[in-house]
Amino acid sequence: MNQIIVHGKHETEWVTISKDEYESMSKTIEVLSDKDLMCQINKGRMKGVQSRDFEDIAKDLGI
Repeated sequence: MNQIIVHGKHETEWVTISKDEYESMSKTIEVLSDKDLMCQINKGRMKGVQSRDFEDIAKDLGI
């Protein structure tokens, strides 16, 4: 679980996240922004193609 720590009042609001979380969010945004890739994903879903999480595949492959 992610932990939220607040350090006093600030004039502007900001969030600090781990590097891993930032990289994950950046990659997710990259995929969601790729219209061609999203079209391919949606076509696969409409055809009933099963998908797996990358983490599961990487674990199966030992990487």
